[in-house]
Amino acid sequence: MSYKNLFLPKRVMLSSLTAATALCFSAMASAAPTAFDGGLPSGWTGVGGFGTSGADGVVTASPEGGAYGWVSTNNGVSGATLAGVGGTNGSRVLSSVFSASAGDSLEFHFNYVTSDGGAYSDYAWARLLLSDLTQVAVLFTARTTPDGNSVPGVGLPDIAAEIEPSFVTINEGAPTWSPLGSSSNTCFDEGCGYSGWIKSKYSILNAGNYILEFGVANWEDGSYQSGLAFDGITVGGTPVENPIPEPGSLALLGLGLAGLAWGRRRQAA
Repeated sequence: MSYKNLFLPKRVMLSSLTAATALCFSAMASAAPTAFDGGLPSGWTGVGGFGTSGADGVVTASPEGGAYGWVSTNNGVSGATLAGVGGTNGSRVLSSVFSASAGDSLEFHFNYVTSDGGAYSDYAWARLLLSDLTQVAVLFTARTTPDGNSVPGVGLPDIAAEIEPSFVTINEGAPTWSPLGSSSNTCFDEGCGYSGWIKSKYSILNAGNYILEFGVANWEDGSYQSGLAFDGITVGGTPVENPIPEPGSLALLGLGLAGLAWGRRRQAA
């Protein structure tokens, strides 16, 4: 046996450990969901009707591609409305707590869908909250209206975010969208339809821990449902939908790195 071959097993071991560590990184990357592809992320909560979906009816895949989150007045609950505005019932979703620095840009896309019309001015919104649920800002609003702008919503609080386009009228017609339940592909009076995907952008003023809230509410009754789709949420360019890697994944990565270091020390000896 040559002198060179004496080191072959160690090199093979190091190669295996390096490959294992690379696989561990790869597994962590592939395990992290892209936006809402894996359902609502860990730590997100909601009341009423909410969930995730892919392209469905009038709501195409978001500009980010893939699945999106949604809330709907279908299965809405009493009291889940925007404070100070009113309504009969609604639904909302709260993100997990995320950190932001002063000046970070909070960005996402949304799409308002309604089967109601006339004077039944259902509405939707997004708010930025502190981690104790104190309101920081109403980011955007959307509302059913027979004429004029649906976004920002008529008669609702002023919005703090920049939206693109700045003003949006509804794409008219009875909207087909599964989260509306039995109201899908129906319409009551003028004002039914969908907004299409709109971009919201807000500059966070102060560093801190925050929660993002999305909501939708029925206005004067519980019939003819409305909903809101949302996706592509980033703060400072980093997605806030994705949960922190599971502790088990971090432990596996640590073992791989420790094994690699041990192999190098053995080779040096």
